[in-house]
Amino acid sequence: MRILIVEDEVHLAEAVTQILKKHNYSADAVHDGRTGLDYALSGIYDLLLLDIMMPEMDGISLLRALRKKSIPTPVIFLTAKGDTTDMVTGLDYGADDYIAKPFSSEELLARIRAVLRRKGEVLPDDALKFGDLELNTANLKLTVGGKDMKLNLKESELLELLMVRKQSVTSKEQIIEKLWGFDSEAEHNNVEVYISFLRKKLTFLGASTRISTLRGVGYVLEVDA
Repeated sequence: MRILIVEDEVHLAEAVTQILKKHNYSADAVHDGRTGLDYALSGIYDLLLLDIMMPEMDGISLLRALRKKSIPTPVIFLTAKGDTTDMVTGLDYGADDYIAKPFSSEELLARIRAVLRRKGEVLPDDALKFGDLELNTANLKLTVGGKDMKLNLKESELLELLMVRKQSVTSKEQIIEKLWGFDSEAEHNNVEVYISFLRKKLTFLGASTRISTLRGVGYVLEVDA
């Protein structure tokens, strides 16, 4: 899962970024609302953590701009403690939750999991299932028919993306934007290398689920009959 933090308190943004990365989320941080909007409009994020009071554009205006563009990315507002007006306004404009500063890492992670569960992105036990595959996104473990193997982070993120999209074709460009970021210098061969790694591990585990290539289009998960 890729999360964008839009927070003008640089130290807080950095702390949240480190917390998320420690728990196997991909995270980017920006420090003003206008830049946050540009990043959010890319559509590569699964969740946004938005401060409300920011330079250039406040969090509520950012959320309104996203919803006007029909971008449904879930939003959790980071609010000042006890500021109920901002909380209510944010929820009215389509925020999914809020968390008052200061907050603990445990509370932040719990609220993120709750929002993503409501959106159908992850199962309650941090596992995704497709065909005979089960991927635990918390410990990066892939299980097939009782056999399991530890993936590295990029392998787990790539397989997670394919599993979440189920039988939709995912292009190399979409994979690069999701796993490395839209301003990344990653190239198509980076994707091909990780696809190759995953295919070898699926073969080793004896999976009936495979990663198929639609030439010139992208990749899709399929289950052998």
